[in-house]
Amino acid sequence: MKKAKPPDKEPSAHELLRAALADVTPLPPANRAKLVRPRPLPIAAQRQLDDRAVLRDTLSDTPAWEQGLESGEELLFLRNGISAQQLKKLRRGHWVVQDHLDLHGLTTPQARVLTAEFLAHCMREGLRCVRIVHGKGLGSPNREPVLKKKVAGWLAQRDEVLAYCQAPQADGGGGAVLVLLKAR
Repeated sequence: MKKAKPPDKEPSAHELLRAALADVTPLPPANRAKLVRPRPLPIAAQRQLDDRAVLRDTLSDTPAWEQGLESGEELLFLRNGISAQQLKKLRRGHWVVQDHLDLHGLTTPQARVLTAEFLAHCMREGLRCVRIVHGKGLGSPNREPVLKKKVAGWLAQRDEVLAYCQAPQADGGGGAVLVLLKAR
């Protein structure tokens, strides 16, 4: 008996395509440059949020800063280890005010963040003497300065602040403070 020959398998679609394109010659490569566009740098949104949170947290409203602050109405502060002569020079206008920040009309949280950002900016720029205008409280309830003591506390908490004092009358008087910062 003769064995029956198994039927030939039908070729697959892939094999049929190869057979159809067997005598085709590929086109020469195009004479074009492949442009690779640089990817944009990612925005570190979480880092920005973290930096703002750190700034906000480093300036608390309830610090133990009263030790460096005199008890009178005039704001004075001198960091430990700094000569009292530096404070005298600051009060007499020895240093030129290089920049200023005006906190009029801001809420305490807004003022806190702006003060921290301003001090960071001053340190980056290498500024030594700046003025912060906190206001006299004429628009506040009971006509008392709300930001005055808060700004004093925030400044006393910052290591880059060497001293501060009430600004001369021409520069804001009781509504402003002159700040002496560390050198870069």
